[in-house]
Amino acid sequence: MIIIFIAIFIFAVYASLIIYYRKSWLQIPIEDERLTISNNQNTSISVIIPARDEEKNISDCLQSIVSQTYPKQLFEVIVIDDHSTDATAEIVKSFSDKNVSLLSLKDYTKSENLNSYKKKAIEIAISKAAGNLIITTDADCIAPLKWLQTIASFYEKYLPAFIAAPVDYYIASSEDDGPWTKFLKIFQSLDFMTMQGITGAAVYKKFHSMCNGANLAYEKKVFYEVDGYKGIDTIASGDDMLLMHKIYKKYPDRILFLKSANAIVKTRPVDTLADFFNQRIRWASKADKYSDKKITAVLIFVYLFNALILVLGILSFFYHFIFYWLVVLLLAKTICELFFLYPVAKFFNKEKILWWFPIAQPFHVMYTVVAGLLGRFGSYKWKERKVK
Repeated sequence: MIIIFIAIFIFAVYASLIIYYRKSWLQIPIEDERLTISNNQNTSISVIIPARDEEKNISDCLQSIVSQTYPKQLFEVIVIDDHSTDATAEIVKSFSDKNVSLLSLKDYTKSENLNSYKKKAIEIAISKAAGNLIITTDADCIAPLKWLQTIASFYEKYLPAFIAAPVDYYIASSEDDGPWTKFLKIFQSLDFMTMQGITGAAVYKKFHSMCNGANLAYEKKVFYEVDGYKGIDTIASGDDMLLMHKIYKKYPDRILFLKSANAIVKTRPVDTLADFFNQRIRWASKADKYSDKKITAVLIFVYLFNALILVLGILSFFYHFIFYWLVVLLLAKTICELFFLYPVAKFFNKEKILWWFPIAQPFHVMYTVVAGLLGRFGSYKWKERKVK
C-alpha cells in the first residue's frame, strides 16, 4: 500500500532530523570547566518569579535562590503575586529580610481584561527591576547553588542578549503514588528531557529557537528594545518562546544555550493525566503563533509523523500485514530516539530511566496527536483560569 511507502519516507526524514539534533547536542561545549568564576563579577541580576497559589512550593524555591553563591549585593528577587487565594504572599513576605520583594498583580491590573496574566506579571516586575540581567524562573522550581554565578559568568564571557538554560524534572517519590502515577512522572521526565535536548541542539546551531520560561536570562535593555510583549500580549501562553523569537529577530547571533550542570533548574512533574494533558495542550496552543517558521515546520512535521503512526495503528485492525510494518516503524523510531536521548540523559544524569522509553512510546504517539489537536482547536485551564 502507498501509505507504507509514505511512512518509510517520512521516517527517513525524521531519523535524519533526530540524528542532526544528536550531533548538534554533542557539539555544545559543556561550560562547567570552561567558565572562569571571578571575584570581580559585576553583573547585577533581578530574578523574577510570577506566582499564583504556590504556598506548597514558593518557600523551597526562594530558599534555593537566597542561598546562592553569587554575591548577595549583586542580585535581587522579585516575586509578583498573581491573585493568589492561599498563603503565597505571606510566605514571600517572610523572606523580605533576604532581598526578596513582593509585588501584587492586582494593584496594577484593576481595570484590565487580560488573557495573559503571566506576561503582565513579568512585564511589571521588569519595570521595577534594578538588575541589568533579568532571570526568570517558576515558583515550583529549585535552583542549584551555583545557578546565578554560572549564568553571570556565562553572560560576562559571551555577552549574549538571551540565554536559554536547562530545566529538568525531579521525580519525587511518594508513598501515595500508585504504579500509574509513577509511570506518568517517569514519562514526563523522558518527554521533557527530549525537548531539552532538542532545545539545546537547535539554539546552538541557530536551526530554530526554543526555550523554557523556568530558566531564562536576558538583558533588561533588550527586553525594551523589542518592546517586550507588545504584539504577543494577547496570547495566553508563550512568555518564553514568543519573547525569544522577538529577540532572535534583532540579535540572531546573541541567542545562546547554557549547557552546564550547575545551571540546571529542577521543577515538578504534574500528578494526574488530566493535568498533564492540560499542560501539554497549553504548550501546543502557541505553536501557530511562532514568527520562527522553522520551528513551526518542525512541529507540523513531527505531528504528522506521529499522526501517521496512529493511522497505521487503526488500519492494522483491518489489514493485518500493516501491523508488522507498524511494529517495525515503532521499533525503528524508538531506536533512533534513544540514540539521540542517551547523551542528553547522561548530561541530566538520568540514564537509568531510559529503560522506560520503549514502554512509553505508544503513549507518546497518542498524546502528541491529541494534545496537538486540542492545542489548536480546544481550550485549557491554567491556574484555574479557562483559556481558549
